[in-house]
Amino acid sequence: MTTADTHGPLGRSVAYASRYDAGLLFPIARSIGRAELGLDASLPFDGVDVWNAYELSWLDARGKPEVALAEFRVPAASPAIIESKSFKLYLNSYNQERLASIDALRERLVHDLSAAAGASVEVLLLPPSRFGSLALRELDGESIDGLAIDVDDYGPPNDAHLHAGGVPVTETLVSNLLKSNCPVTGQPDWASVQVRYRGPRIDREGLLRYLVSFREHAGFHEQCVERIFVDISRRCAPESLEVYARYTRRGGLDINPWRASSGAGVANPRGARQ
Repeated sequence: MTTADTHGPLGRSVAYASRYDAGLLFPIARSIGRAELGLDASLPFDGVDVWNAYELSWLDARGKPEVALAEFRVPAASPAIIESKSFKLYLNSYNQERLASIDALRERLVHDLSAAAGASVEVLLLPPSRFGSLALRELDGESIDGLAIDVDDYGPPNDAHLHAGGVPVTETLVSNLLKSNCPVTGQPDWASVQVRYRGPRIDREGLLRYLVSFREHAGFHEQCVERIFVDISRRCAPESLEVYARYTRRGGLDINPWRASSGAGVANPRGARQ
């Protein structure tokens, strides 16, 4: 099977479409990455992938360019993720597309993205009149990055570093040191990650070493977060767990997967590195 068969346009030189083309979207089955984790259709988590698009433009009915910021929420239960470069190419295909209104754009985005993911995708468009309401906000929690530890394990991800025990606690831990690599291009993917849990206290030094062990790992954003969730669940047996990663953008898009044993949903706080 070729790269084009499994990852669409990722890692290949492609021409940018001059007109709208929903066929540019390239879905990748989530089951591929989940099989490596021993997961089947009965998932141990709920969740969502929150995408933010900063390069979205189209033409109004009279041909004048319009711009907006966009937030997309793809449910973790959807059969497929959408390959990020194909997503970028698809959004750029609107650059010369005339649309009657921003609502018409939103309706088309919902239709196309839901069809590609195989589940209902939520779309929020923010016009320039609301740009001033945006502010930077980091993930809440206690940072573990200041721990003075020796590290010599940079991959593959090593869940043997994870340990927990003692009286149950409820806490939120944060690290800005998560890095992995694109499985096709090898380009680095940078992220901040939040681990919120209730249960036996997780050894912080072990958690930090574990997160650093992703540094030379090749995996998509969504798959990395699901691996972190599964490894902590299996090794530390928390009563409840949430894992949220905020990745830096590439090609005008950032991807922020959230996985939780339970929860009503997640906010979309844009960090300083995004």
